[in-house]
Amino acid sequence: MSAKAISEKTGKEFVYKYICTSAPVQNRFYCASVTTETDWDRLIQEHPWLSTMRLVVKPDQLIKRRGKLGLVGINLDLQGVQEWVKAHIMKETSVGKAKGVLKNFLIEPFVPHAQEEEFYVCIYATREGDHVLFHHEGGVEVGDVDAKAQRLMVPVDDKLSEDQVREQLLLHVPDNQKEVLSNFIVGLFNLYEDLYFTYLEINPLVVTQDGVYILDMAAKIDATADYICKAKWGDVEFPPPFGREAYPEEAYIADLDAKSGASLKLTLLNPRGRIWTMVAGGGASVVYSDTICDLGGVDELANYGEYSGAPSEQQTYDYAKTILSLMTREKHPQGKVLIIGGSIANFTNVAATFKGIVRAIKDYQGPLKEHEVTIFVRRGGPNYQEGLRVMGEVGKTTGIPIHVFGTETHMTAIVGMALGHRPIPNQPPMDAHTANFLLNASNSAVTPAATRTASFSEPRTSNDVTPAKKSKAGLPAEAQASSGCSGAKATTLFRKHTKAIVWGMQTRAVQGMLDFDYVCSREEPSVAAMVYPFTGDHKQKFYWGHKEILLPVYKNMADAMKKHPEVDVLISFASLRSAFDSTVEAMQYPQIHTIAIIAEGIPEAQTRRLIKMADEKGVTIIGPATVGGIKPGCFKIGNTGGMLDNILASKLYRPGSVAYVSRSGGMSNELNNIISRTTDGVYEGVAIGGDRYPGSTFMDHVLRYQDTPGVKMIVVLGEIGGTEEYRICQGIREGRITKPVVCWCIGTCATMFASEVQFGHAGACANQASETAVAKNQALRDAGAYVPKSFDELGDVIRTVYDELVANGTIVPAQEVPPPTVPMDYSWARELGLIRKPASFMTSICDERGQELIYAGMPITEVFKEEMGLGGVLGLLWFQRRLPRYACQFIEMCLMVTADHGPAVSGAHNTIVCARAGKDLISSLTSGLLTIGDRFGGALDAAAKQFSKAFDSGMLPMEFVNKMKKDGKLIMGIGHRVKSINNPDMRVQILKDFVKQHFPSTQLLDYALDVEKITTSKKPNLILNVDGFIGVAFVDLLRTCGGFTRDEADEFVEIGALNGIFVLGRSMGFIGHYLDQKRLKQGLYRHPWDDISYVLPEHMSM
Repeated sequence: MSAKAISEKTGKEFVYKYICTSAPVQNRFYCASVTTETDWDRLIQEHPWLSTMRLVVKPDQLIKRRGKLGLVGINLDLQGVQEWVKAHIMKETSVGKAKGVLKNFLIEPFVPHAQEEEFYVCIYATREGDHVLFHHEGGVEVGDVDAKAQRLMVPVDDKLSEDQVREQLLLHVPDNQKEVLSNFIVGLFNLYEDLYFTYLEINPLVVTQDGVYILDMAAKIDATADYICKAKWGDVEFPPPFGREAYPEEAYIADLDAKSGASLKLTLLNPRGRIWTMVAGGGASVVYSDTICDLGGVDELANYGEYSGAPSEQQTYDYAKTILSLMTREKHPQGKVLIIGGSIANFTNVAATFKGIVRAIKDYQGPLKEHEVTIFVRRGGPNYQEGLRVMGEVGKTTGIPIHVFGTETHMTAIVGMALGHRPIPNQPPMDAHTANFLLNASNSAVTPAATRTASFSEPRTSNDVTPAKKSKAGLPAEAQASSGCSGAKATTLFRKHTKAIVWGMQTRAVQGMLDFDYVCSREEPSVAAMVYPFTGDHKQKFYWGHKEILLPVYKNMADAMKKHPEVDVLISFASLRSAFDSTVEAMQYPQIHTIAIIAEGIPEAQTRRLIKMADEKGVTIIGPATVGGIKPGCFKIGNTGGMLDNILASKLYRPGSVAYVSRSGGMSNELNNIISRTTDGVYEGVAIGGDRYPGSTFMDHVLRYQDTPGVKMIVVLGEIGGTEEYRICQGIREGRITKPVVCWCIGTCATMFASEVQFGHAGACANQASETAVAKNQALRDAGAYVPKSFDELGDVIRTVYDELVANGTIVPAQEVPPPTVPMDYSWARELGLIRKPASFMTSICDERGQELIYAGMPITEVFKEEMGLGGVLGLLWFQRRLPRYACQFIEMCLMVTADHGPAVSGAHNTIVCARAGKDLISSLTSGLLTIGDRFGGALDAAAKQFSKAFDSGMLPMEFVNKMKKDGKLIMGIGHRVKSINNPDMRVQILKDFVKQHFPSTQLLDYALDVEKITTSKKPNLILNVDGFIGVAFVDLLRTCGGFTRDEADEFVEIGALNGIFVLGRSMGFIGHYLDQKRLKQGLYRHPWDDISYVLPEHMSM
């Protein structure tokens, strides 16, 4: 949602802090909030004026007409305010149909004034600009300001001047107040623009001889502009509409939404209700709510919400478990139903999202059965068959009644089943698996011959329209002023030879476009190039049918435009932050006639500027917040129409006779399905996007369809909010639109709710009665459009109109021609489980593919929750076991004692020399590590092997020592250059104390200590050194901790795991030496001559 209401206190603080005006604004920041948790003594300490001034108190909870409702305490002292608050706080109050509890109040100074000093001012946004309303009589009795007020419209990108205000708004204001008011209103308008307000009303605005007072204020800001205004806004709280509580679960989902590229929404309507929904898609979520209310379920509808935009499995799980947690808190005598619905997805992997829902159902299977929950599922889109199979399986294994349906079932049919209005089919027919559409039966790798390229009722030549005159490639508009762009927009946006540039590295979307081109028998790909500013110019590999092709990727748009003059469409996948700048840049090139903006969340002020610019240049914008559009047989935008299985199932590879326009991307795909099942198919379809100000409107496209011979009937899926549908009514009445129009506006349920609900699309909110879906549907019906009774009947009405056109000869159905086949991508075939391939290598210690990193089967969150430490992580990654606490501690102690042994040892010396030679950290560390071997640091493994072999063979310690001496071998782990029996190594002593205290058994260590007694009797420095101690102690650990078999323990020793302890520990020391040398700024090391013995070769010295 973009336009969100803010509290009066927040709005006033914005004005007081940031308004720039010479008019003296009084009582700045004199406002105090009171809630149930307010400490009055502290409040008075923070706002001492409360004790000295007369006061006004009122609820600050988005309540309109508080004065008329008796919800304002006026001219009170502090005690009077406290008594007034005490009388009202936590009391239930009715405001219209809404009932709510008063719990937030605002206290301000009372301003004595005369009636004639009260004024009314309001600024609000529309598509064309910002309207400023002013009335010289403000206050409670202002009445119908729309009819009374003077108004001034400031076009997009224009500025408001004081002269305009005086001449057009202040006609009935005394001369002595005009200067102050005009200056204030201009300052207020500038603040409104700078802080991205969408609505700002002050009533009354009081002007006395002392200055300007803002008494009551209501405001909305564009929440999508947070990334622009964060520094000024701070952390804004958006209160819920009066009558609806702010639930922590809503805040949790809002936080998930803010952290995700997907869309996650949740509004609780009636937590005790029995009908719960979990719907994919902004448009589909509204349709399901409509249908539930149409079938009498409005009082039992518990929630409104949606998940869309390809959320991950984990995000879907978090969303689903929140819903399931809420619905299993209170029992309902009739049990409960959960409707998991959605339209046909364009790009979301249905199976992946359903995995998250299935996880949540398994976690809550007990409460779900206890609360007698029945689940109804309907979904379509990529891999939906697998998703439905998994959902059906979880119903069988858990015993929860789950009824599963696919695209063969009308989208909202499950609502009737859930509410008992229609029977539940025992075995619903399932469509073929995704793969059956895509596997190529032939061996031909050439582009197939042309199939049907014209509409059923249109001559083939109609597509061969002469293309628009090409502009000079790559030159911006100012360089081509002589070409004289008229600003007129094209009727035909896409043709068989249309070429596009895609902004953004969206390889999956581009491949989808190329596959569509191929099945449509296009001669060349529709994508000429890609633009991606974050890499250098290069080529990107794609498939064209069976063969691989390369598409150029450019770092900047100018190069792409210059080298591809045939391109006239830009498809922008730029982020919401960069979409505005990249679109403005694209419009500088006259060759671009159509721009599709996919990003959702672009601030409305920026969108309006783009619309104005596009209108001036004759560019058609589709979006923002859209999936795009499709013209079967010609061109598709990005992910529109979904994957090839849906393209083929909905017959989008060839044109039909029906053109549609909708706001929702998901619902446009549902329209593809409905139209393909009830008519000869789609001629063209566009999703204009869910924002309040889409780049092109319903009427823009309806008029294009009216003027396109191949289109025989038009389908419009409107929605609550805005007045665009009334232009269609006017067009029908005036005879501008003569083709049959089937229209339905979704959002009819909004009028049934007690409090305002913001639906999934930013523009889906009625600001007045005429913007409701009910009012618009009736107006369309009255104008002569074909309007069904509900969305459930939309397909039937479309079929009826189509049959009439066939009967009267307007549409002549043509013979169906089978489309060519396209080989399936390997990655998608693997996703579907259709193929298998030997892996290049195997791993069993770590899995990073899911939402959460997993170490040897343990999620990373559990690792931290259990406080396993570094030793525990090493146990998981090296030994694939969760080791006992003492074992983890021992590992960490080993790492500590082996971390360093001074700069003189060979590894540290190498690291230092390398660092002083100017090498980087990795090179210096590697230089030190390469010295580790049998002579330096590598004795752990060797000691473990030697001692284990001797002990396991039953050799006595003396026999072992004598044998090693006889064989001329050193005993690894025995001996130290400095330490001795008289000067013991404290590292060994620390480890020995710990091992003896915590290890279950130390047989091999005891054996090694017996060997030490023999060797030190011969020479005092032949002690069991730290390497030897760690080696033998580790063998005891592996053999006796209970986590390993004897064979497994021996295998870890054999493969060199113990030396890894020394390597890991000593790496810390080597890095320390590197950093130390860099910090000391030591120069290049050169070994001194006097420390080198220069000798002649041996044969010469003799």
